[in-house]
Amino acid sequence: MSSSLTTPAAIAQTVTRALADQPVRDMHTHLYPPSFCTPVANATGKTDPAGFMLWGVDELITYHYLIAEVYRVVPATQLPYEQFFNMPKSAQADHIWKHLFIERSPISEACRGVLTTLQKLGLDISDKSLAPARKWFAQQDPSQYVDKVMEIANVDSITMTNAVFDDNERNRWLADKSIGADPRFQAVLRIDPFLCDWPTAAKKMTEWGFPCSQTIDDKTVESARKFLRHWIDLQKAIYVAVSLPPEFRYGAGHASDKVFERIILPVCAERNLPFAMMIGCRRGANPPLRDAADMVGLADVQSVVTLCRDFPQNKFFCTMLARENQHELCVAARKFGNLVVFGCWWFLNNPSLIDEITRMRIELLGLSVIPQHSDARVLDQLIYKWDHSRELIGAVLADKYNDLARTGWPLSEADIKRDVKLLLHDNFVDFLAR
Repeated sequence: MSSSLTTPAAIAQTVTRALADQPVRDMHTHLYPPSFCTPVANATGKTDPAGFMLWGVDELITYHYLIAEVYRVVPATQLPYEQFFNMPKSAQADHIWKHLFIERSPISEACRGVLTTLQKLGLDISDKSLAPARKWFAQQDPSQYVDKVMEIANVDSITMTNAVFDDNERNRWLADKSIGADPRFQAVLRIDPFLCDWPTAAKKMTEWGFPCSQTIDDKTVESARKFLRHWIDLQKAIYVAVSLPPEFRYGAGHASDKVFERIILPVCAERNLPFAMMIGCRRGANPPLRDAADMVGLADVQSVVTLCRDFPQNKFFCTMLARENQHELCVAARKFGNLVVFGCWWFLNNPSLIDEITRMRIELLGLSVIPQHSDARVLDQLIYKWDHSRELIGAVLADKYNDLARTGWPLSEADIKRDVKLLLHDNFVDFLAR
């Protein structure tokens, strides 16, 4: 029997080692393998652009978090949005680097993330020049670089987000049915228009050979179910997902109620697939900012409660974007074993909020949560997001284990390793298989 850990220093060291050693199953990203970078012809005969796999220093620096941040410093009256987006990617990066990294200290979480990533890759940026980093990235093979990033981040599997109503992505799956065969990546079927814009979804499915009407009648239900089954099978999707606005309500008599009840949830139950809801993003608050334009809003936890109660045969993942939703969502998860709360998403991905939310979740739900997902859109972000998250999760766990040790409860290294494996890996895998 291993000896019991009793001192804060021993506990902290053990937690840090366990978190560093444990591979992560990253349950939600917007990352893609190199197979998604080949241009393909779309329905009009034109070629959709490549660019699904984003990586490298210029992509890191021009991520939409940093675009929004730089417009706090250089307003659109000085550099109009359209002018910025028409600049070459390297020029956009130079602009952001100059104003956020050179002319002021890069202490925001988004800026620090870029620097952590470059440091962990072994790049020296002490001269504050981007030229050496650009040269280094230009020499990397994309597929080998995926392996390198996953090794540094200690991530053993990347879960994609595969939006079937995005023509560019859909055309890639249809052009090459083996596109998702890279064993490092797993697919998730993303179907936002089913709940956010059913008329458009119905029209599209009809065009694609799955006739649906705007009325949720029996024929439409069966056709839409066939559509979901077809794409689940084609992608080998491990769950089905949507991003929903803060105004979303279930049980209010909207068309989305019937879509839930008659189409989505029956298929998910039939295939034993969780349904994931990311709720609280209000799109396009400042449209000229494009991907950086979105806002946060307060969501309705009661809608999630009603779904979990009325569909006990279904499994639900849920994360919410507003800080103010987190306590009620935690309490909801205490009541329903078919609900797993996951991650600190988007605007919550900041150290002070991750610390607060992770402490609250563990205090209310113990080890039955998924504390984080990367939500990465640029491959390299896996490095900083998991480096920073491990440190933050570790600080919370060390405090909680110290509380436990003070009660006289014996705590071993094996106990901590088991718990860390649950949080970073097994809670997700086991819920998929349940």
